[in-house]
Amino acid sequence: MPDSRQGADLGAFLRARRAQVTPDDVGLGPHSRRRRRVPGLRREEVALLAGVSPDYYTRLEQGRERHPSAEVVSCLATALQLTDDARDHLFRLAGAAVTAATPASNAVDPALVTLMAAWPHNPALIYDLAYDVLATNPMADALFGGWPHSHNLLEVVFGDPRARSFYVDWADVAADAVAGFRFNHGRHPTDPRVREVLAQMSAESAEFADLWRGQDVRGKSLRQKRFQHADIGRITLTMQAFDIRSAPGQELVVYNAEPGSPSADALSLLGSLTASIGE
Repeated sequence: MPDSRQGADLGAFLRARRAQVTPDDVGLGPHSRRRRRVPGLRREEVALLAGVSPDYYTRLEQGRERHPSAEVVSCLATALQLTDDARDHLFRLAGAAVTAATPASNAVDPALVTLMAAWPHNPALIYDLAYDVLATNPMADALFGGWPHSHNLLEVVFGDPRARSFYVDWADVAADAVAGFRFNHGRHPTDPRVREVLAQMSAESAEFADLWRGQDVRGKSLRQKRFQHADIGRITLTMQAFDIRSAPGQELVVYNAEPGSPSADALSLLGSLTASIGE
């Protein structure tokens, strides 16, 4: 990205993450809480923790210093208590890590689609960097209702009113979606579709824009999600995400229920309903 844009993005990220760390988080002691005018840490406190001068750190936040060394970036990540995903994102913003240059692909491997179709009890889908859904299996269509509003996950979460009742923990789902999208944006900031979706969602959804300004960043990980399905009721599924090596930028997401649980029974019922409709 151009130096000016890189510096602005780096500064915005540092400011947002600094605001999320308290003096207690980093052991600065009760005296540091007196007469605080900013949320989180002060600039000079981050500079002290990272071992750089306050002036240098100020220039980083203001976008006037755009190329910190890898050692400085590492120290900043530690001072700000960043997760592994957020740490990688900071390195990319600082130009201290190589952004993947392989263009994202929208072509889905037919063999993978065939494999997904053979899973009778596991909803599965493939999406790309921009969260456009590229392929689904019948169980995913049955679980998510075929996404009649859109085939972009961000548009569904923020634009379809039904999403707020379908996702039991909608606020958590929305925050995770934006954090994951920022992770993808950091890896491919010039991807045309990623930029298009970012502009569209920022203009159409105040909630998305607010979460985007929060600068949270993390990749997909193993976690549980709760759904309220019209036909089978409340169901809790574990989600796992896998990078597709043959198509950089694509991810395979697979859901499963705990064996013997009410959710497993509900998922079996959903599979039976799906099979009867297909007959």
